[in-house]
Amino acid sequence: MTRKSPDTRLRILQAARVLVMEKGFAATSIDEILGAAGLTKGAFFHYFKGKKDLARELVEWHARKDLEMFERFAAEAEARTSDPLEKVVLFLEAFEAYVGNSDDPSPGCMYAVYTYESMQFEPAVRDLVADVLRQWTSIYVRMFQDVIDRYPPALPVTARQLAEMIVSIIEGGLILQRAYGEVPMTGRQSKQFRNYLTLLFSEPSSRVQTNPSAETAAAAAA
Repeated sequence: MTRKSPDTRLRILQAARVLVMEKGFAATSIDEILGAAGLTKGAFFHYFKGKKDLARELVEWHARKDLEMFERFAAEAEARTSDPLEKVVLFLEAFEAYVGNSDDPSPGCMYAVYTYESMQFEPAVRDLVADVLRQWTSIYVRMFQDVIDRYPPALPVTARQLAEMIVSIIEGGLILQRAYGEVPMTGRQSKQFRNYLTLLFSEPSSRVQTNPSAETAAAAAA
């Protein structure tokens, strides 16, 4: 009996991800995935029942990678400060560094691809994508609630609204980044969100911008 190799399964998932991000799920064939992975159909069906099975496992794998990244960034921020606002800032800075330095051959958002082609998937897969995005939002809700509990915001806002805002910025940034071929876009928008948080949770006396024209010029040149 042939033993299943985790490396072979991972090669299939990695090849599928690149092709799906480039072409979409419907336009990506099993043969193309296997060609990119350098494997045979026998290897594919050793791990997956078919393309629908691959669709589910691909988004589950992608979600696990994202969650591991989130947990790593959160742990790094936790180790550096006990201040909830500083934790959020450090978390976002780590994310910005990641997306800015990523050598990902297929930049973009897997969840957006699945959403655009939602009718290609079974309801269970569509529900899985929605659950992943809800999980993202819940992580941010907890982070922002800690900030609000410590620092009263300058404007009426809830932790959920802030969480939905940053998820929208990240998802939208990744889509535009892919459309424009402009890698720094997502990081730039995340930085603007950090600036917004600084103003939202700062003391009134510290909300004065010292040199608006210089900062505007620097932002335009970035």
